[in-house]
Amino acid sequence: MILKGHAVLVTGAAKRVGRVIALELAKRGARVAVHYRESAAEAERTAAGIRALGTEAITVRADLTREDEVAAMVGGVVARLGSLDGLVNNAAVFFRTPFATVTADDWDRTLDPNLKGVFLCCVHAGRRMQEQASGGVIVNIADWAGLRPYAGYLPYCVSKAGVIALTQGLARALAPKVRVNAVAPGPVLVPSDLPEAEAREIMEKTPLKRHGSPEDVAAAVAFLMEGSDYMTGVILPVDGGRLIA
Repeated sequence: MILKGHAVLVTGAAKRVGRVIALELAKRGARVAVHYRESAAEAERTAAGIRALGTEAITVRADLTREDEVAAMVGGVVARLGSLDGLVNNAAVFFRTPFATVTADDWDRTLDPNLKGVFLCCVHAGRRMQEQASGGVIVNIADWAGLRPYAGYLPYCVSKAGVIALTQGLARALAPKVRVNAVAPGPVLVPSDLPEAEAREIMEKTPLKRHGSPEDVAAAVAFLMEGSDYMTGVILPVDGGRLIA
C-alpha cells in the first residue's frame, strides 16, 4: 500500500511516539486521523503539524476500552475521510508494578487499554477494511518485553505479549485482504522517573550502546505499511539488539 492519499488512524497520536508516527505517515502523503482520549490540545497541535505538511488531518476522541466509543470512532473516520486504509495501534499505558505490591486493579488498568483496546480497534477497523476492495493494513505497537519480560512491569509485559499473539492471530483471520504486523520497540523513550544509573545500565546492555528514538519506531511502522505487500504476521524488533543480548 502506498501511503499517499490513503486514510490512516493512529491511536494515541497526540504526543510522544504516536505524534512522531502520525507525522511520519503524513510526510509520506497519508491523510491522518489523530486519536486522543484526554489530550485534546496536543492532538490539535499534531493535526496542525500534519496539515502544514500539505495533507489532511482530523482529530477523534475515544476511550479505547469502550466498544461503543471505538465503533463510533471508526465509523466517524470513514465518514469524514471516506475510507480507513490503515490503522496504527499505538495508545498504551506504562507504569511500574513491583510484584510485591501489584494488584488486580493494576492488571485491569494495564490490560484494558493495552490489549483490550487494541483488540477492539482491530476488530472494528479490520471488518471495515475487509469490506473495501483495497483491503487495508494494521500495525500494532508491541514491545520487546512482550518477547522477553523484565522485572517490575508484569501486567505491562503480559499486555504486550498479548498484542504479539493478537497480531499473529489477526494476520491469519484477516488475510488475504488485510495485513497485520507489529513493531516491538526496545529502549526508545526512557521513563522520566527512571534513575540515571538504571538508564545507563539499559544502554550498556544494548548491543548498539544507545537508546533508540521515536523516529526509529515511526520508520519501522511506515515500512510495514508500504515497504512490502508480502509481509503479514511479522513482529519487527526495533530494539538496538536487546533481544539477542
